[in-house]
Amino acid sequence: MRVVIQRVSEACVEINNRVRSSIGSGLLVFLGVEEGDTLDDIVHLAYKVARLRIFNDAEGKMNLSVDDVNGQVLVVSQFTLLASTVKGHRPSFTRAARPEFGRMMYEMFVKQLEKELNIRVATGEFGADMKVHLVNDGPVTIIMDSRQKHF
Repeated sequence: MRVVIQRVSEACVEINNRVRSSIGSGLLVFLGVEEGDTLDDIVHLAYKVARLRIFNDAEGKMNLSVDDVNGQVLVVSQFTLLASTVKGHRPSFTRAARPEFGRMMYEMFVKQLEKELNIRVATGEFGADMKVHLVNDGPVTIIMDSRQKHF
């Protein structure tokens, strides 16, 4: 399971020219589910995302979590995070989870993150063609992979 986390001042997801979800200051989390991911991957990543200290404190140091700043969270499924570009020029997505499994894991991740933060987490729509608008604050972008537990 892989996440790309962006600290944002605002973000929204549009589907068919309609806003599905929007947030103000907080985290935009892109989630890619890989075949073989487990509940342990969900728990581990949700725990890390909820506690990631990438918001500035009074001294301007990244020392606060999204919870510390009463921020919002938007999670968007993105299977392309599992792309392999080792061979040729066309990405391969064979590592990405099948849609049924990916959807289940995505929904479980959102519920786990809501549990960790005790807030409602905004979402995109699994499998939809989405337009994601964001203002990256910093810019701050963090990548985590549950297969690399050393992060």
